[in-house]
Amino acid sequence: MAKVLVSDEARKEFSTLRRAFDEVNTQLQTKFSQEPEPIEWDFYRKGIGSGIVDMYKEAYDKYKPKFDALLVELKEAEEKSLQESARLEKEIIDVQEISKKLSTMTADEYFEKHPELKKKFDDEIRNDNW
Repeated sequence: MAKVLVSDEARKEFSTLRRAFDEVNTQLQTKFSQEPEPIEWDFYRKGIGSGIVDMYKEAYDKYKPKFDALLVELKEAEEKSLQESARLEKEIIDVQEISKKLSTMTADEYFEKHPELKKKFDDEIRNDNW
């Protein structure tokens, strides 16, 4: 991404943003990736009383599976997002490469990289759809 930025000021701003992102990401990975300690319900029953602790335990047991399911969905969405980011980064590089060569590129060179378009155009010409 830094290669796309033109001015020095934009590169500095991007660098600052990247460092801030890395710091937050590191904190999230270290603090929130650890499994929480199991709740010791008996300990709280002794200190607070069983009525209120049982009420919290019931609510916890009710919502824990839903929360766990949301975490699974989140992990799947994160994986899809990372895959899409990688695909887009590759596409950006391809577009930059093509834009550099565009003024001197021949149709054959372009179709060599995009055979599906050559097939599509050939089919259209063959069927008189041009």
